Amino acid sequence: MALVAVAIVLALAPRAGAQEPAGDDGPAQGEPERTITGTLRYEDDSGEDVFVEGVDVTVESSDGSFSETGTSDADGRFEIAVPEPGTYTVTLDEEGLPEDVGLRNERPTLTIQLREGRTSAPALFPLGFGEDAGRNVSTSFDRFLRLTVQGIRFGLIIAMCAIGLSLIFGTTRLTNFAHGEMVTFGALMAFFFNVTLGWHMLLAAPAAILVAVAAGSGFDRFFWRPLRNRGTGLIAMLVISIGASIFLRFLFNFQFGGFNRSYRQYTLQEPLEIGPITIVPRDLIGMGLSIVVLVAVAVFLQRTRMGKAMRAVADNRDLAESSGIDVDRVINFVWAAGAGLAALGGILQGLSQTVTWQMGFQLLLLMFAGVTLGGLGTAYGALVGSMVVGVVVEVSTLWIPSEFKTTTALVILIAILLVRPQGILGQAERVG
Repeated sequence: MALVAVAIVLALAPRAGAQEPAGDDGPAQGEPERTITGTLRYEDDSGEDVFVEGVDVTVESSDGSFSETGTSDADGRFEIAVPEPGTYTVTLDEEGLPEDVGLRNERPTLTIQLREGRTSAPALFPLGFGEDAGRNVSTSFDRFLRLTVQGIRFGLIIAMCAIGLSLIFGTTRLTNFAHGEMVTFGALMAFFFNVTLGWHMLLAAPAAILVAVAAGSGFDRFFWRPLRNRGTGLIAMLVISIGASIFLRFLFNFQFGGFNRSYRQYTLQEPLEIGPITIVPRDLIGMGLSIVVLVAVAVFLQRTRMGKAMRAVADNRDLAESSGIDVDRVINFVWAAGAGLAALGGILQGLSQTVTWQMGFQLLLLMFAGVTLGGLGTAYGALVGSMVVGVVVEVSTLWIPSEFKTTTALVILIAILLVRPQGILGQAERVG
Protein backbone atom coordinates (compact mmCIF):
# COMPACT_ATOMS: atom_id res chain seq x y z
CA MET A 1 0.00 0.00 0.00
CA ALA A 2 2.76 2.38 0.96
CA LEU A 3 4.63 1.66 -2.28
CA VAL A 4 1.53 2.35 -4.36
CA ALA A 5 0.85 5.59 -2.49
CA VAL A 6 4.45 6.77 -2.95
CA ALA A 7 4.27 5.96 -6.66
CA ILE A 8 1.10 8.00 -7.01
CA VAL A 9 2.63 10.97 -5.17
CA LEU A 10 5.78 10.89 -7.28
CA ALA A 11 3.79 10.57 -10.51
CA LEU A 12 1.53 13.50 -9.79
CA ALA A 13 4.03 15.62 -7.85
CA PRO A 14 4.82 17.98 -10.78
CA ARG A 15 1.30 19.35 -10.50
CA ALA A 16 1.24 19.59 -6.72
CA GLY A 17 1.26 23.16 -5.54
CA ALA A 18 0.09 24.36 -8.95
CA GLN A 19 -3.51 23.54 -8.18
CA GLU A 20 -5.90 26.11 -6.88
CA PRO A 21 -8.10 25.26 -3.94
CA ALA A 22 -11.61 24.53 -5.07
CA GLY A 23 -14.92 24.42 -3.32
CA ASP A 24 -18.28 23.07 -4.34
CA ASP A 25 -20.21 26.10 -3.20
CA GLY A 26 -18.71 28.59 -5.62
CA PRO A 27 -15.50 30.49 -6.25
CA ALA A 28 -13.22 31.30 -3.35
CA GLN A 29 -13.16 34.77 -1.85
CA GLY A 30 -11.55 37.22 -4.25
CA GLU A 31 -12.11 35.08 -7.33
CA PRO A 32 -14.35 36.41 -10.12
CA GLU A 33 -17.75 34.85 -10.59
CA ARG A 34 -17.96 32.28 -13.39
CA THR A 35 -21.07 32.26 -15.57
CA ILE A 36 -22.74 30.70 -18.57
CA THR A 37 -24.36 33.50 -20.59
CA GLY A 38 -26.39 34.01 -23.74
CA THR A 39 -28.99 36.14 -25.47
CA LEU A 40 -32.24 34.87 -27.01
CA ARG A 41 -33.30 36.90 -30.05
CA TYR A 42 -34.62 36.46 -33.58
CA GLU A 43 -35.45 38.60 -36.60
CA ASP A 44 -39.13 39.15 -37.37
CA ASP A 45 -40.62 39.60 -40.86
CA SER A 46 -39.45 43.21 -40.97
CA GLY A 47 -35.86 42.27 -40.13
CA GLU A 48 -36.01 43.83 -36.67
CA ASP A 49 -34.36 42.09 -33.72
CA VAL A 50 -36.86 40.74 -31.19
CA PHE A 51 -35.64 39.69 -27.77
CA VAL A 52 -37.32 36.73 -26.07
CA GLU A 53 -38.19 37.10 -22.40
CA GLY A 54 -39.27 34.50 -19.87
CA VAL A 55 -37.64 31.37 -21.34
CA ASP A 56 -36.03 28.95 -18.88
CA VAL A 57 -32.44 27.81 -19.44
CA THR A 58 -30.97 25.01 -17.31
CA VAL A 59 -27.23 24.49 -16.71
CA GLU A 60 -26.05 21.16 -15.35
CA SER A 61 -22.51 19.96 -14.60
CA SER A 62 -21.20 16.87 -16.35
CA ASP A 63 -21.22 14.79 -13.15
CA GLY A 64 -24.74 15.90 -12.15
CA SER A 65 -23.56 17.54 -8.91
CA PHE A 66 -24.67 21.03 -10.01
CA SER A 67 -27.91 22.13 -11.64
CA GLU A 68 -29.30 25.65 -11.92
CA THR A 69 -32.11 27.20 -13.95
CA GLY A 70 -32.25 30.81 -15.08
CA THR A 71 -34.78 32.83 -17.07
CA SER A 72 -34.12 35.27 -19.90
CA ASP A 73 -34.85 38.91 -19.07
CA ALA A 74 -36.49 41.66 -21.12
CA ASP A 75 -33.31 41.95 -23.23
CA GLY A 76 -33.36 38.21 -23.91
CA ARG A 77 -30.26 37.74 -21.78
CA PHE A 78 -29.68 34.90 -19.35
CA GLU A 79 -26.71 34.56 -17.00
CA ILE A 80 -26.23 31.54 -14.73
CA ALA A 81 -23.39 31.32 -12.21
CA VAL A 82 -21.43 28.06 -12.08
CA PRO A 83 -19.08 26.91 -9.30
CA GLU A 84 -15.92 26.05 -11.25
CA PRO A 85 -14.36 25.49 -14.68
CA GLY A 86 -15.50 22.34 -16.44
CA THR A 87 -17.99 20.90 -18.89
CA TYR A 88 -21.67 21.85 -18.59
CA THR A 89 -24.82 20.99 -20.50
CA VAL A 90 -27.11 23.93 -21.23
CA THR A 91 -30.73 23.12 -22.08
CA LEU A 92 -33.28 25.57 -23.51
CA ASP A 93 -36.94 24.98 -22.64
CA GLU A 94 -38.52 25.15 -26.11
CA GLU A 95 -42.02 25.22 -24.67
CA GLY A 96 -41.34 28.74 -23.40
CA LEU A 97 -40.66 30.14 -26.86
CA PRO A 98 -43.33 32.25 -28.57
CA GLU A 99 -45.50 30.71 -31.25
CA ASP A 100 -43.80 30.48 -34.68
CA VAL A 101 -40.38 30.83 -33.04
CA GLY A 102 -38.01 27.89 -32.83
CA LEU A 103 -34.42 26.70 -32.98
CA ARG A 104 -32.93 26.78 -36.46
CA ASN A 105 -30.44 24.01 -35.72
CA GLU A 106 -32.96 21.88 -33.73
CA ARG A 107 -30.51 21.52 -30.84
CA PRO A 108 -32.09 22.54 -27.51
CA THR A 109 -29.15 21.09 -25.53
CA LEU A 110 -25.57 22.32 -25.86
CA THR A 111 -22.31 21.14 -24.28
CA ILE A 112 -20.29 24.11 -23.06
CA GLN A 113 -16.66 24.03 -21.90
CA LEU A 114 -15.72 26.73 -19.38
CA ARG A 115 -11.93 26.67 -19.37
CA GLU A 116 -9.59 27.73 -16.59
CA GLY A 117 -8.76 31.42 -16.66
CA ARG A 118 -12.13 32.30 -18.24
CA THR A 119 -14.92 33.92 -16.27
CA SER A 120 -17.73 33.19 -18.74
CA ALA A 121 -18.67 30.96 -21.64
CA PRO A 122 -21.37 31.71 -24.23
CA ALA A 123 -24.31 29.42 -24.96
CA LEU A 124 -25.65 30.24 -28.44
CA PHE A 125 -29.18 29.23 -29.36
CA PRO A 126 -29.97 30.44 -32.94
CA LEU A 127 -33.67 31.29 -33.12
CA GLY A 128 -35.77 31.64 -36.25
CA PHE A 129 -39.22 33.02 -37.00
CA GLY A 130 -41.85 31.54 -39.28
CA GLU A 131 -40.31 29.43 -42.04
CA ASP A 132 -36.84 29.95 -40.54
CA ALA A 133 -37.94 28.30 -37.31
CA GLY A 134 -36.82 24.72 -37.63
CA ARG A 135 -38.68 24.01 -34.47
CA ASN A 136 -38.34 20.48 -33.25
CA VAL A 137 -40.47 19.70 -30.26
CA SER A 138 -39.08 16.30 -29.34
CA THR A 139 -41.55 13.53 -28.71
CA SER A 140 -41.25 11.30 -25.67
CA PHE A 141 -40.14 8.47 -27.94
CA ASP A 142 -37.30 10.59 -29.37
CA ARG A 143 -36.12 11.48 -25.89
CA PHE A 144 -36.38 7.83 -24.90
CA LEU A 145 -34.12 6.83 -27.79
CA ARG A 146 -31.54 9.49 -26.94
CA LEU A 147 -31.48 8.55 -23.27
CA THR A 148 -31.26 4.86 -24.10
CA VAL A 149 -28.14 5.46 -26.18
CA GLN A 150 -26.66 7.52 -23.34
CA GLY A 151 -27.57 4.72 -20.94
CA ILE A 152 -25.84 2.11 -23.10
CA ARG A 153 -22.70 4.26 -23.19
CA PHE A 154 -22.82 4.75 -19.43
CA GLY A 155 -23.57 1.07 -18.82
CA LEU A 156 -20.58 -0.02 -20.89
CA ILE A 157 -18.28 2.19 -18.81
CA ILE A 158 -19.74 0.84 -15.57
CA ALA A 159 -19.34 -2.71 -16.90
CA MET A 160 -15.71 -2.05 -17.81
CA CYS A 161 -15.01 -0.89 -14.27
CA ALA A 162 -17.19 -3.48 -12.53
CA ILE A 163 -15.78 -6.65 -14.13
CA GLY A 164 -12.57 -6.34 -12.11
CA LEU A 165 -14.58 -5.72 -8.95
CA SER A 166 -16.64 -8.86 -9.63
CA LEU A 167 -13.61 -11.05 -10.41
CA ILE A 168 -11.79 -9.87 -7.27
CA PHE A 169 -14.81 -10.83 -5.20
CA GLY A 170 -15.10 -14.16 -7.01
CA THR A 171 -11.48 -15.16 -6.41
CA THR A 172 -10.89 -13.68 -2.92
CA ARG A 173 -14.41 -13.02 -1.52
CA LEU A 174 -13.22 -9.50 -0.76
CA THR A 175 -15.64 -6.61 -1.26
CA ASN A 176 -13.11 -4.01 -2.37
CA PHE A 177 -14.32 -0.48 -1.68
CA ALA A 178 -11.02 0.92 -2.99
CA HIS A 179 -11.80 -0.24 -6.54
CA GLY A 180 -13.35 3.11 -7.40
CA GLU A 181 -10.01 4.77 -6.74
CA MET A 182 -8.43 2.61 -9.47
CA VAL A 183 -10.93 4.21 -11.87
CA THR A 184 -9.81 7.66 -10.72
CA PHE A 185 -6.15 6.62 -10.79
CA GLY A 186 -6.35 5.62 -14.45
CA ALA A 187 -8.03 8.89 -15.43
CA LEU A 188 -5.53 10.97 -13.45
CA MET A 189 -2.51 9.15 -14.87
CA ALA A 190 -3.84 9.73 -18.38
CA PHE A 191 -4.28 13.41 -17.47
CA PHE A 192 -0.70 13.51 -16.17
CA PHE A 193 0.73 12.05 -19.38
CA ASN A 194 -1.59 14.00 -21.68
CA VAL A 195 -1.67 17.46 -20.06
CA THR A 196 1.37 17.67 -17.79
CA LEU A 197 3.84 15.86 -20.07
CA GLY A 198 2.12 16.87 -23.31
CA TRP A 199 1.72 13.39 -24.77
CA HIS A 200 -1.05 12.79 -27.27
CA MET A 201 -4.06 10.98 -25.84
CA LEU A 202 -3.40 7.97 -28.06
CA LEU A 203 -0.10 7.51 -26.19
CA ALA A 204 -1.22 8.77 -22.77
CA ALA A 205 -4.13 6.34 -22.44
CA PRO A 206 -2.14 3.09 -23.00
CA ALA A 207 0.63 4.37 -20.73
CA ALA A 208 -1.88 5.13 -17.97
CA ILE A 209 -3.43 1.66 -18.31
CA LEU A 210 0.02 0.01 -18.03
CA VAL A 211 0.79 2.04 -14.88
CA ALA A 212 -2.59 1.04 -13.43
CA VAL A 213 -1.90 -2.64 -14.20
CA ALA A 214 1.43 -2.41 -12.37
CA ALA A 215 -0.21 -0.59 -9.46
CA GLY A 216 -2.97 -3.21 -9.20
CA SER A 217 -0.44 -6.04 -9.21
CA GLY A 218 1.70 -4.30 -6.59
CA PHE A 219 -1.35 -3.50 -4.48
CA ASP A 220 -2.11 -7.22 -4.23
CA ARG A 221 1.48 -8.44 -3.96
CA PHE A 222 2.62 -6.12 -1.18
CA PHE A 223 -0.61 -5.36 0.64
CA TRP A 224 -3.48 -7.81 0.22
CA ARG A 225 -1.48 -11.03 -0.09
CA PRO A 226 0.32 -10.54 3.26
CA LEU A 227 -3.07 -9.88 4.87
CA ARG A 228 -4.50 -13.07 3.35
CA ASN A 229 -1.46 -15.09 4.44
CA ARG A 230 -1.90 -13.82 8.00
CA GLY A 231 -5.48 -15.10 7.99
CA THR A 232 -7.10 -11.65 8.21
CA GLY A 233 -10.88 -11.99 8.20
CA LEU A 234 -13.02 -10.75 5.34
CA ILE A 235 -14.81 -8.19 7.53
CA ALA A 236 -11.49 -6.74 8.66
CA MET A 237 -10.24 -6.61 5.07
CA LEU A 238 -13.46 -4.90 3.98
CA VAL A 239 -12.91 -2.20 6.61
CA ILE A 240 -9.28 -1.87 5.47
CA SER A 241 -10.45 -1.38 1.87
CA ILE A 242 -12.74 1.44 3.03
CA GLY A 243 -9.80 3.09 4.77
CA ALA A 244 -7.63 2.65 1.66
CA SER A 245 -10.38 4.21 -0.44
CA ILE A 246 -10.61 7.28 1.80
CA PHE A 247 -6.82 7.68 1.95
CA LEU A 248 -6.32 7.42 -1.81
CA ARG A 249 -9.30 9.63 -2.62
CA PHE A 250 -8.04 12.52 -0.54
CA LEU A 251 -4.48 11.95 -1.74
CA PHE A 252 -5.84 12.48 -5.25
CA ASN A 253 -7.61 15.62 -4.05
CA PHE A 254 -4.39 16.93 -2.50
CA GLN A 255 -2.32 16.32 -5.63
CA PHE A 256 -4.86 17.00 -8.38
CA GLY A 257 -7.05 19.67 -6.78
CA GLY A 258 -10.80 19.99 -6.67
CA PHE A 259 -11.40 21.40 -10.15
CA ASN A 260 -12.99 19.49 -13.01
CA ARG A 261 -10.42 19.28 -15.81
CA SER A 262 -10.36 18.11 -19.40
CA TYR A 263 -7.88 16.29 -21.60
CA ARG A 264 -6.14 18.17 -24.40
CA GLN A 265 -7.65 16.15 -27.26
CA TYR A 266 -11.20 15.16 -28.20
CA THR A 267 -12.86 17.56 -25.75
CA LEU A 268 -14.87 19.77 -28.10
CA GLN A 269 -16.44 17.86 -30.99
CA GLU A 270 -19.33 18.51 -33.34
CA PRO A 271 -22.10 16.01 -32.52
CA LEU A 272 -23.36 13.51 -35.05
CA GLU A 273 -27.09 13.36 -35.70
CA ILE A 274 -28.54 9.92 -36.44
CA GLY A 275 -32.28 10.45 -36.68
CA PRO A 276 -33.43 11.73 -33.28
CA ILE A 277 -30.18 10.58 -31.66
CA THR A 278 -27.33 13.02 -31.13
CA ILE A 279 -23.92 11.70 -30.11
CA VAL A 280 -20.37 13.04 -30.28
CA PRO A 281 -17.74 10.95 -32.11
CA ARG A 282 -15.66 10.28 -28.97
CA ASP A 283 -18.65 8.64 -27.26
CA LEU A 284 -19.40 6.56 -30.34
CA ILE A 285 -15.79 5.39 -30.59
CA GLY A 286 -15.71 4.81 -26.83
CA MET A 287 -18.78 2.58 -27.04
CA GLY A 288 -17.22 0.58 -29.86
CA LEU A 289 -13.94 0.22 -27.95
CA SER A 290 -15.80 -0.87 -24.81
CA ILE A 291 -17.68 -3.56 -26.72
CA VAL A 292 -14.44 -4.86 -28.27
CA VAL A 293 -12.69 -5.00 -24.88
CA LEU A 294 -15.63 -6.69 -23.15
CA VAL A 295 -15.90 -9.31 -25.90
CA ALA A 296 -12.14 -9.88 -25.63
CA VAL A 297 -12.50 -10.39 -21.86
CA ALA A 298 -15.29 -12.93 -22.44
CA VAL A 299 -13.19 -14.85 -24.99
CA PHE A 300 -10.20 -14.72 -22.64
CA LEU A 301 -12.22 -16.21 -19.77
CA GLN A 302 -13.59 -19.00 -21.97
CA ARG A 303 -10.66 -19.96 -24.20
CA THR A 304 -7.36 -19.25 -22.43
CA ARG A 305 -5.64 -21.28 -19.75
CA MET A 306 -5.48 -18.32 -17.35
CA GLY A 307 -9.15 -17.55 -17.95
CA LYS A 308 -10.14 -21.11 -17.10
CA ALA A 309 -7.92 -20.96 -14.00
CA MET A 310 -9.65 -17.74 -12.92
CA ARG A 311 -13.06 -19.36 -13.27
CA ALA A 312 -11.84 -22.44 -11.38
CA VAL A 313 -10.52 -20.36 -8.46
CA ALA A 314 -13.75 -18.37 -8.37
CA ASP A 315 -15.80 -21.60 -8.33
CA ASN A 316 -13.81 -23.50 -5.68
CA ARG A 317 -10.47 -22.18 -4.49
CA ASP A 318 -9.46 -25.25 -2.48
CA LEU A 319 -10.25 -27.65 -5.31
CA ALA A 320 -8.39 -25.43 -7.80
CA GLU A 321 -5.32 -25.34 -5.55
CA SER A 322 -5.38 -29.11 -5.07
CA SER A 323 -5.52 -29.46 -8.87
CA GLY A 324 -2.17 -27.70 -9.23
CA ILE A 325 -3.33 -24.17 -9.99
CA ASP A 326 -1.12 -21.41 -8.55
CA VAL A 327 -3.89 -19.54 -6.76
CA ASP A 328 -1.72 -16.60 -5.66
CA ARG A 329 -0.58 -16.07 -9.26
CA VAL A 330 -4.17 -16.18 -10.51
CA ILE A 331 -5.35 -13.70 -7.87
CA ASN A 332 -2.48 -11.34 -8.66
CA PHE A 333 -3.41 -11.49 -12.36
CA VAL A 334 -7.03 -10.69 -11.47
CA TRP A 335 -5.96 -7.62 -9.49
CA ALA A 336 -3.74 -6.41 -12.33
CA ALA A 337 -6.36 -7.00 -15.03
CA GLY A 338 -9.13 -5.47 -12.90
CA ALA A 339 -7.04 -2.34 -12.34
CA GLY A 340 -6.33 -2.06 -16.07
CA LEU A 341 -10.01 -2.36 -16.99
CA ALA A 342 -10.95 0.15 -14.29
CA ALA A 343 -8.34 2.57 -15.62
CA LEU A 344 -9.72 2.24 -19.16
CA GLY A 345 -13.22 2.90 -17.87
CA GLY A 346 -11.98 5.97 -16.00
CA ILE A 347 -10.26 7.32 -19.11
CA LEU A 348 -13.40 6.87 -21.23
CA GLN A 349 -15.50 8.55 -18.55
CA GLY A 350 -12.99 11.40 -18.34
CA LEU A 351 -13.16 11.88 -22.11
CA SER A 352 -16.95 11.85 -22.10
CA GLN A 353 -17.32 14.12 -19.06
CA THR A 354 -14.37 15.63 -17.17
CA VAL A 355 -11.61 14.36 -14.90
CA THR A 356 -12.21 14.83 -11.17
CA TRP A 357 -10.54 13.55 -8.02
CA GLN A 358 -13.62 11.59 -6.94
CA MET A 359 -15.01 10.32 -10.24
CA GLY A 360 -14.39 6.68 -9.29
CA PHE A 361 -16.09 7.12 -5.94
CA GLN A 362 -19.14 8.56 -7.72
CA LEU A 363 -19.30 5.41 -9.87
CA LEU A 364 -18.63 2.96 -7.03
CA LEU A 365 -22.24 2.61 -5.88
CA LEU A 366 -23.38 1.97 -9.45
CA MET A 367 -20.60 -0.61 -9.88
CA PHE A 368 -21.74 -2.43 -6.76
CA ALA A 369 -25.34 -2.26 -7.98
CA GLY A 370 -24.34 -3.73 -11.35
CA VAL A 371 -22.25 -6.51 -9.80
CA THR A 372 -24.93 -7.44 -7.27
CA LEU A 373 -27.70 -7.22 -9.82
CA GLY A 374 -25.88 -9.46 -12.30
CA GLY A 375 -24.72 -11.98 -9.72
CA LEU A 376 -21.79 -11.67 -7.33
CA GLY A 377 -18.52 -13.12 -8.56
CA THR A 378 -19.52 -13.60 -12.21
CA ALA A 379 -17.91 -11.50 -14.95
CA TYR A 380 -20.85 -11.91 -17.32
CA GLY A 381 -23.25 -10.98 -14.53
CA ALA A 382 -21.34 -7.75 -13.96
CA LEU A 383 -21.72 -6.92 -17.66
CA VAL A 384 -25.47 -7.59 -17.76
CA GLY A 385 -26.16 -5.90 -14.44
CA SER A 386 -24.13 -2.83 -15.36
CA MET A 387 -25.96 -2.44 -18.67
CA VAL A 388 -29.30 -2.59 -16.86
CA VAL A 389 -28.12 -0.03 -14.31
CA GLY A 390 -26.75 2.35 -16.95
CA VAL A 391 -29.90 2.33 -19.09
CA VAL A 392 -32.27 2.62 -16.13
CA VAL A 393 -30.32 5.52 -14.59
CA GLU A 394 -30.38 7.58 -17.81
CA VAL A 395 -33.90 6.73 -18.99
CA SER A 396 -35.36 7.47 -15.55
CA THR A 397 -34.74 11.20 -16.16
CA LEU A 398 -37.83 11.11 -18.40
CA TRP A 399 -39.93 11.01 -15.24
CA ILE A 400 -37.74 12.19 -12.35
CA PRO A 401 -35.26 15.07 -11.86
CA SER A 402 -31.72 14.23 -12.96
CA GLU A 403 -30.44 14.84 -9.42
CA PHE A 404 -32.25 11.68 -8.26
CA LYS A 405 -31.43 9.41 -11.21
CA THR A 406 -28.82 7.40 -9.30
CA THR A 407 -31.44 6.23 -6.80
CA THR A 408 -33.30 4.39 -9.56
CA ALA A 409 -30.39 1.93 -9.76
CA LEU A 410 -31.03 0.96 -6.14
CA VAL A 411 -34.77 0.68 -6.73
CA ILE A 412 -34.33 -1.67 -9.69
CA LEU A 413 -31.71 -3.61 -7.69
CA ILE A 414 -34.15 -4.18 -4.84
CA ALA A 415 -36.99 -5.09 -7.21
CA ILE A 416 -34.98 -7.74 -9.09
CA LEU A 417 -33.36 -9.22 -5.98
CA LEU A 418 -36.80 -9.69 -4.41
CA VAL A 419 -37.69 -11.93 -7.35
CA ARG A 420 -34.24 -13.47 -7.97
CA PRO A 421 -32.01 -13.14 -4.87
CA GLN A 422 -28.93 -14.61 -6.58
CA GLY A 423 -28.96 -11.94 -9.29
CA ILE A 424 -29.68 -12.19 -13.00
CA LEU A 425 -26.87 -14.65 -13.85
CA GLY A 426 -25.96 -15.83 -10.35
CA GLN A 427 -26.44 -19.40 -9.20
CA ALA A 428 -28.79 -20.22 -6.37
CA GLU A 429 -27.03 -21.67 -3.32
CA ARG A 430 -28.44 -23.83 -0.63
CA VAL A 431 -28.28 -22.26 2.82
CA GLY A 432 -28.21 -24.35 5.98
